[in-house]
Amino acid sequence: MSEIIAGAEALPITIRGATKTYGLVSALDNVDLDIRSGEFMTLLGPSGSGKTTLLMVLAGFTRPDHGSVRFGEREIVRTPPHKRDVGMVFQSYALFPHMTVEANVAFPLKLRGVSKADMAVRVERALETVQLGGYGGRRIDQLSGGQRQRVALARAIVFEPRILLMDEPLSALDKKLREQMQIELRRLHDKLGITTVYVTHDQREALTMSDRIAVINHGRVMQLGTPEQIYERPANRFVADFIGESTFLPVTISDGTARFGDMPLKVARMPEATGEMLLMLRPERLQLIANGASGVFETCSDMNSFKGIVRETVYQGDSFLMYTALDDGTEISLRGMTRRNSFANLPTAGDEIQLGLHCEDTVLISAKES
Repeated sequence: MSEIIAGAEALPITIRGATKTYGLVSALDNVDLDIRSGEFMTLLGPSGSGKTTLLMVLAGFTRPDHGSVRFGEREIVRTPPHKRDVGMVFQSYALFPHMTVEANVAFPLKLRGVSKADMAVRVERALETVQLGGYGGRRIDQLSGGQRQRVALARAIVFEPRILLMDEPLSALDKKLREQMQIELRRLHDKLGITTVYVTHDQREALTMSDRIAVINHGRVMQLGTPEQIYERPANRFVADFIGESTFLPVTISDGTARFGDMPLKVARMPEATGEMLLMLRPERLQLIANGASGVFETCSDMNSFKGIVRETVYQGDSFLMYTALDDGTEISLRGMTRRNSFANLPTAGDEIQLGLHCEDTVLISAKES
């Protein structure tokens, strides 16, 4: 598989002070970002966050008002797109419907003056790499959505780029196919070793595929880290709220102790800051300690416990979601696995319960949005 990029060395990308405004809107706000050679970097954020603008700056379709962008040692801000030698996969695939699969994949090679003999070999290798060997003679309208996505990917890698840019390439696929393609794209990246920058608004997609994730909002990088770092230790409320499901409880830190109301919390990693902070509650990290209907409430030495009243318990196939109101009216949710015949035995609306949160999962974050 890796023969397709024989001799092509992946390049690091260095972005410094990238700024782009449209009228009063700041699409990029002094962005600094280092992308390692051969890394799979995902730019993650909501619509209008600036992630696609940053990708278009890398592709050369958008020029920043200020800042520097380097591919390896080469400054490329003023280099036109066709001279950057980057592969690009668009959200819409941007395939030529009047051409065959082979002709679509060969198009970048034709522009570069590659001989017909060499072109045929490289096109077939590219198609085999994306599991479309033998599909060269088909028309685009004879392909499924997943196959079209593979053709677009083959076209992007056929000329041996050192950098691959992908703009939400899986968004048009149904859920099951999209999840399959996430794994396939990640495996392909591992085989080819191309520096890859991938744009998505799908948090699970970013967690599944990335070496590192840059969470972007309002044109700024809110946090940069591995999927585990981003999910387990979000830098601020925006990241915690955007990545996964979260509920936030107000916490006060003073004299080395964190308190939710009058209740001191057991915290594995106490932040250095004092004053007002937030306790981040992930539904899957809460545990059902006891059901009040039995009259038994237990205390665990390594857990924080919260008493509440069940509002609703929702069956979701392989899991359930239980909404619980605390004494102050705050609603928090617990997610657990559904086992055979277990759902009928869960607490129902009106039951008093006790929820536990392990001290390792008691994560305190800044109350600021960013």
